[in-house]
Amino acid sequence: MQINDLFNILHNALESQNNGKKISLKDMALSLGISMRTYQDWKLARAKPQAAIVVMKMLGKLDDDEILRTVRKINKLED
Repeated sequence: MQINDLFNILHNALESQNNGKKISLKDMALSLGISMRTYQDWKLARAKPQAAIVVMKMLGKLDDDEILRTVRKINKLED
């Protein structure tokens, strides 16, 4: 899997969760606290944040319930 595949899958999943309503690159970047250019580069594979692949591989080793607990814990750290 390439890094842009990862970001496209996640972006599409978030749009699906949003009742299929499209989410612009600008809005997604804003919600993530990064520049639109950075997010666009990730989605188009012009830049490859290596940590993203490692994080996804680590999450993939967890069972579903533990993934939810871990992601929620990470999100609380952001608040």
